[in-house]
Parts: sequence; C-alpha cells; structure tokens
Amino acid sequence: MFNQSQKPLVIITTSGTAGDLLPFVRLGQCLLERGHRVMMLIPGFHDATVQASGLPFQTFGTHEEFQAQLNDPDLWDERKGWGVVWKGLVPHLNAMCQLIERLPAEQSCVVLCHPILVPMAALARAARPDLRIVCPYLAPSNLCSSHDMLTAGSLRIPSWIPISWRQALWRLIHKGWIDPLTLPSLNAARGQHKLPPVRHFFEHMLTVPDASLGLFPSWFATVQLDWPQPFTEGDFVSARISSPAALSPELERFLSDGTAPIVFTPGTGHQHAARYFNVAANALKQLGRRGLFITPHAAQLPDSLPSDIMWQPHAPFDALLPRVAAIVHHGGIGTTAEAFRAGIPQLIVPFAYDQFDNGLRAKRLGVAKVLLAKRLTTTRMQKRLAYLLTSRDVARACSTLGKKCTPKPGLPWLLDCIEEALFQTS
Repeated sequence: MFNQSQKPLVIITTSGTAGDLLPFVRLGQCLLERGHRVMMLIPGFHDATVQASGLPFQTFGTHEEFQAQLNDPDLWDERKGWGVVWKGLVPHLNAMCQLIERLPAEQSCVVLCHPILVPMAALARAARPDLRIVCPYLAPSNLCSSHDMLTAGSLRIPSWIPISWRQALWRLIHKGWIDPLTLPSLNAARGQHKLPPVRHFFEHMLTVPDASLGLFPSWFATVQLDWPQPFTEGDFVSARISSPAALSPELERFLSDGTAPIVFTPGTGHQHAARYFNVAANALKQLGRRGLFITPHAAQLPDSLPSDIMWQPHAPFDALLPRVAAIVHHGGIGTTAEAFRAGIPQLIVPFAYDQFDNGLRAKRLGVAKVLLAKRLTTTRMQKRLAYLLTSRDVARACSTLGKKCTPKPGLPWLLDCIEEALFQTS
C-alpha cells in the first residue's frame, strides 16, 4: 500500500463550463476525503464554485477573459467553437508549470488532467520530467476512435463506412482544421521550454498521459482498439459537489400545481440560445404541456412567458429530473447522465463538441431523439417530443436504464481505479 505520509500532491486541472468543472471538483473532494493532498487549478471564472466545494485551488485567467469567450457566439458553432476555446487557453499554457515551480523541490506531485489541458501538463514536465499525468475523459468522442466513430460534428457516419475511410476523415479534420489552429501557438510555448515541436495536436493529447480512463460506463461506450493505453473503464460522476440541494420554494409550487413539465436547457454556458427558447415556447403551446426553462442567462428568454412556463437560473437536476416528464437539452455529458439516472426521455439538440456523439449514443439506447440545432423548428421539436412522451418503447428503455444506473458500485470503485492510475498501486 502507498505510505500515507509520502503521498504526492494531486493537481487536478480542468477548464470549460460547469459540465467540465463539476465532475473534476467532485473527484477532488473524494480524493481529499481519502486522505490525499489536492490542489485544483481552474479558470478564475469558476473560483466561487470551487471555493464553495472546500478544495484548495489556484486559478488561471480572469473572469473577464472567460466571460469574453461566453459572449462569443462562435463558441457554439461546430466549426468555429474549437478555435474560440483554444484561443482562450493559449495565454495560460504555462499556468501548471508555474504552479509546480513554486512547490518545494521535495514535494512530489501527480496530475489529473482534463484532455484539453494535456498540452499544459506536458509543458509542466519541463519543470518535473518525472511528472505522472492521468487523463480522465468525460465523453467518448474526445478519444477520436475510428472504430466507433458515430459522427464528425453534425455529419452522421454510417456503420458501413470502411475504417480506412474513417481514418482518412480524421486525418482530414486534424491536418486541415485542428492542427493549423493549435500547433503554431502550442509549439511556440514548447519552444520557450526547449521542448521539441508537436506535429499532431490530438496525437499529442492522446499519447502524453501515462494512463487514461473513461468517466462513463462501458454500456455507453466500450473500449476501442485505438484508444490510448493503458485505459480503464469507469463510470459517470455526479455533478453534485455538496449535500443534496433542495428545490426553490417557487419551483416546488410550480411542480405541485400541475402536470409534470418538460425541462429545457441549452447548457449553463450557452447565452446565445434565444431561438432555441422561442421554438421551445411554441412547441409547448402546440403540445399543451407545461415547461421549465433553465438558464442563468435570462436575456435570451422570450420577452414574456405564459403562466405554464417557468424560468429558473439553476436547479439541482438530481432532485428535479425524477419529477419531470422529459428534458430537452444540448447533449452535454453531465445532463445526459443525469437524465439516464432519472429514467426520463431526452430530446437532444446538439450545437457543437461532443454533443452530437452523446446524442446518438443516447438515441441508440432507446431513450432519446436527436434534433440538430441548425435544423431546429417548432414542428420538428413538437413531433419528436410527442413521440418521446407517448412511446411505450421509450418508457421501457428509460425505466431499464434508470435501474441500470442505480445499483452500480459507484464512486468508491472509480476512485480505486483513479488511485491506481495516479500512484501505480496495482
């Protein structure tokens, strides 16, 4: 067993919106409870959330910088969004290296790192050549498999497409789009540390970690031959980082005063979804159903909402979703997993990133329909929701999946796997 007094500092680093942040915060809390020393490294925008979790943390970037990314409508464009994210990270690629250089020389450390920040962790190896890096993947699409490639953005990849064609498509995406966006600035940063240039961004991201694991179960996506090794199968991590939160009194009254509503959310970071909410309001009117709009950005809501539609800036999904009829969302992995646990139907409206792949995997499980954001209309939303709300097959699949999510060994088993990966205890 690992000597408790000699445990290294676990640096946990992540970026992105709440869906990227909260699972890593939860893992940090659990590792702290197990007696490990933990330090979060997160965007300054999320400092209040991490402070409330009780974890020690340091930040990179300012509130204003992160807010500027959220203000950019290109963030939610399937082709332009990656550039917005990377541009926001470039000024802070040295943040982990600077953190590690401030540590006492005798203080050993390991890194648990969101995939997008792997280049940052690789730069930190200039300060600590023996730095061990473990990468948890929140969603399977980030592993860029050619064997289980369901989509390329919004483009559906049929199962009959030969693997050689899929590999060629990945090469085209990386060399024609990702690499030109990322490599000049990344290699400039690496040059400052006298590190050799990187030729392929995603190959770098996938091969730098000493170990990788999935924060999703095997029934959502099985390990593929072209995933990085060693790779450990994992499970979804609940986004809840504090004791179970109660619903607001006004939300409790709304839920009690009528039939179960349909929840609509485009994600916590999305503030350019005015069309989405307008379509949602019209679809609810056609269906004759009550609705609940959840977004912290009220400016994108219709000017006035009828009495059967309620707005809330936030709501704890673990308490809310078991009491609603269905959820319409962007396909973020955290929201998708919460809907699985609640055993409710999902209409997934993907905008960018892993949302397309997550949506198709939920559809393949029989609990969801997918409607691309760029094809969003009232009629299409209404028809898909009508099917999801009345289909016995969907109801059975939701019930089965909800039960499947409940009896898992859960976080203790997952934490054992993470400890093994971080500290090579197996």
